[in-house]
Amino acid sequence: MSDAKLTVTDQANSARQPAPAQIFSALVLRAEAVVIPLGALLAGFLVFSIFLIVLGKSPVEFFSLVWKGGFSSAFSWQNTLSRVAPLVFAALCVALPARLGLVVIGGEGAIVLGGLAAAVAGTAVAGLPAILGMPLMALAGMMLGGLWIGAIGALRIKRGVNETISSLLMAYIAIALFNHFVEGPFRDPASLNKPSTAPLADGLRVGDMPLVAAHWGVLAGFIACLLCWVLIERTAVGFAARIAGDNVRAAQIQGLPVARLVIGFTALGGAFAGLAGYFEVAAVHGSANASLIAGYGYTGILVAFLARHNPLAILPVAILLGGIEASGGLIQRRMDLPDATILVFEGMVFIIILLSEALYGRLGIFKSNAGGTR
Repeated sequence: MSDAKLTVTDQANSARQPAPAQIFSALVLRAEAVVIPLGALLAGFLVFSIFLIVLGKSPVEFFSLVWKGGFSSAFSWQNTLSRVAPLVFAALCVALPARLGLVVIGGEGAIVLGGLAAAVAGTAVAGLPAILGMPLMALAGMMLGGLWIGAIGALRIKRGVNETISSLLMAYIAIALFNHFVEGPFRDPASLNKPSTAPLADGLRVGDMPLVAAHWGVLAGFIACLLCWVLIERTAVGFAARIAGDNVRAAQIQGLPVARLVIGFTALGGAFAGLAGYFEVAAVHGSANASLIAGYGYTGILVAFLARHNPLAILPVAILLGGIEASGGLIQRRMDLPDATILVFEGMVFIIILLSEALYGRLGIFKSNAGGTR
């Protein structure tokens, strides 16, 4: 009798365990999500190499300068890591709404407005201790960024406005507003040749991490990626967002709050973009000025797509693209190429990344015939 009970128990336990076919299918899907983006990246390198050859330039020299300018020394890593934080936050601004099937490409506007809000708040809290003033500055940047991108989600839900078009147009509006306020109401009278807000007090500036030539925004970006992964993969809210992203109609039939999810995820993405603006002001520039309009919001789109909107993959991809952008000046000097060469390279990679989307589920090597389904 006891043996019979033991047998039944063993059968139940084995039934709860994943079948080998299911494990194999899961591994195949994970391999596909890594191999195809890497292949697309290499294809982008190849296409750009052909472009350089047509121009009479050496691809070998170009990529060696990318390595030298972005990764070969402590100084190179400092330049690379200084670009990582805004790229990570800008990529999260794209990746979070993407889990709901939204393509939001207006993070640049949230970055500049978040930086402006942080700078203005820094002037207002100049007399407070840093332990109070710095969080208030970060909160101001996140709130304005969240409201700006959250409005895009609201327009999508309430009026059916395409989020890709509205986010791009609102980015231009945000930059225009930024220039107006920096050159007008919030301009520091002492800023003559380059209009800017009043410089932040030294106690409100974000310093570098110990033993690392990078400011604390890099660590904040790493933590943000971890938290976003937990939100998406390990919470009921993230599960609901994934369902809505796969099939909005099915999510509505199940009674999921699709409208709140869309507005909430777009607002959260905008808050991260606003946080990028805060770190650019508090750690890099010291005030809000035209240097904030650096294109991080647009490069963040490439980071998010190359990472397949996976928060854990965003950080290494941001490091790679940060290093590529850090080498732009060296390439311009050594190869006599225009500064926009890096943008051409990123554009080619982005187009190939988009084209590679058609390969998912179509390559025979990634099709599992071990009894599982894709």
